[in-house]
Amino acid sequence: MKVQPAAFLRTTLPLGIDQIGTLDTGRYHSVWLPDHMVSFWPDSIWTPEFTDLATASPSPHRHLDAMAVAGAAAVLTKNVPIATSVVDTVRRHPAMLAQTALTLDHLSRGRFILGLGSGETENTVPYGFDFSRPVGRFEEALQVIRLLWESQGPVDFEGQFFRLHHARMDTELYNGRRPPIWIGASGPRMLQITGRYADGWWPAGAWTPEDYAAKLAVVRDSAKRAGRDPMAIVPAFILISLIGDDDELDAILQAPLVKAILLQVPAAELKKFGHEHPMGEGWRGYQDIDPGVLTRGRILEFLDRVDPRAILDLVPHGSPRQVAQTVKAYCDAGLRVPKILDYGGMAGLAYGADSARKVREAEDELLKLTGGN
Repeated sequence: MKVQPAAFLRTTLPLGIDQIGTLDTGRYHSVWLPDHMVSFWPDSIWTPEFTDLATASPSPHRHLDAMAVAGAAAVLTKNVPIATSVVDTVRRHPAMLAQTALTLDHLSRGRFILGLGSGETENTVPYGFDFSRPVGRFEEALQVIRLLWESQGPVDFEGQFFRLHHARMDTELYNGRRPPIWIGASGPRMLQITGRYADGWWPAGAWTPEDYAAKLAVVRDSAKRAGRDPMAIVPAFILISLIGDDDELDAILQAPLVKAILLQVPAAELKKFGHEHPMGEGWRGYQDIDPGVLTRGRILEFLDRVDPRAILDLVPHGSPRQVAQTVKAYCDAGLRVPKILDYGGMAGLAYGADSARKVREAEDELLKLTGGN
């Protein structure tokens, strides 16, 4: 399986979907659409005091629905697969996910990838969704989706979270093939579920090539035990990176929104690199982020405690070639569809304007290093 980068299509305003044709040239394996109600950046530091990005956008939370944007992307492209990365099974009932995925697969003529995850606090709890037992809910949702796609006529299902009674989905699969399901997973149970059900896999966090390889081994072992071909599961990954020369990195690492990368990292993971987490030893990363309630005082204390070396220990950084060399190590560990995501753009408007060029250069270097296969 060759190494081929993926692209992102932003689902926040301003949308910029008129540029999607530049991603439909064959360079990219697929185009990934994030799905959020809110972003990871706290409101308290999205102000002109901390970032000039706040002068260009009044809020980091101007998200559009990824499934709706995927419909537009489907009809504006002809070749590249369109993937959600990822929608959760808390906010959307699996019957609706099944129908919407089939709709998008028909609109794209068989190019839609349904990327799914078990959900995150900031997208669920503030809106009153039940976020208890998300992993059990997730696996049951997968069962319902597959049941509706694969059954002829009405079906019944009695689960802990979902119930179907004479439910039917008579819409044909496009060309007789269901949409692939890719799963975002890092925890032990989710990795096992990925092996049983997924056609592709994104870890929600793998901070070293060795960690990536170990998690991928769990996925493949689970697939093998389920009687599936473990090598048919596409290994993907979003690699948060900081691209720039030494002087640029020094400046980028002082930016509050770049320091906020550490909010996404559990304290237990950071400790493996010899660092104490600025939010305390109980911090769980993604699952503890609620941008609306992380107060200014708490975030200021967090920013003061961030050690830039902790960020550099976690993420690929340096010149485009240096970043590509680090990503190559993940490819040697099994990664085949990387998305290099330059967080240096969060340091301010000037860095954001140059971010796309840097990412493309890193992709070019990666393809040279891997030979594209």
